[in-house]
Amino acid sequence: MALEHTTAYLLLGSNLGNREEILDESLRLIAENIGVISKKSSRYQTEAWGKTDQPVFINQAIAVETPLSAIEVLEKALEIELRLGRIRIEKWGERLIDIDIILFGDEVINIEHKLQVPHPQMQFRKFVMEPLNEIAAEIVHPVLNLTISDLTKKNIDNLAVKKL
Repeated sequence: MALEHTTAYLLLGSNLGNREEILDESLRLIAENIGVISKKSSRYQTEAWGKTDQPVFINQAIAVETPLSAIEVLEKALEIELRLGRIRIEKWGERLIDIDIILFGDEVINIEHKLQVPHPQMQFRKFVMEPLNEIAAEIVHPVLNLTISDLTKKNIDNLAVKKL
C-alpha cells in the first residue's frame, strides 16, 4: 500500500549571502528530506517585513508532496535551516534562510509556541501571498474559506514585492 502524501506549501526566504544559491540548496535539501517538489513559484524580491532596516529578501513559494506529518516537516525544515547556517538572533531579523509552512493540506494545526497552520499572518503579508498565489490560486484557506487568489486581491500590504 502506498503512503499517503499531503501537499505542504512552504515559503522560502533569504536576505543574506548568495540568496539565489541558498534558495537552490534549500530546494535540493527539501527534495531530499521532505518530499517531491511539485510546484515552484517565481522568485520575488521583497522588502523586509516587521523589521525593515535590513537587506531585501528573495522569497519563493513551493508545493511539496510529503509523506511526513506537519510537525515532521517543521523539524526537517529547521534542520535544513541549521545545516545552511541559520542563526536565530532576533524576531524578523536578517537570515540566510527561512523556511515556513504556510499550508499543510487542508489541516488546521495549533501547537502553542511551535506550529500554527495555516500560517496565522499569511493573508496580511504580500511577500507570502504573491508567490503562493502563483502556484496555489484556487486552494481554499481552511479557516478563512477564501481562495488564495481572493485573499491576494484583498491584501493591503504595501511593501514592494517584485517578480525576478
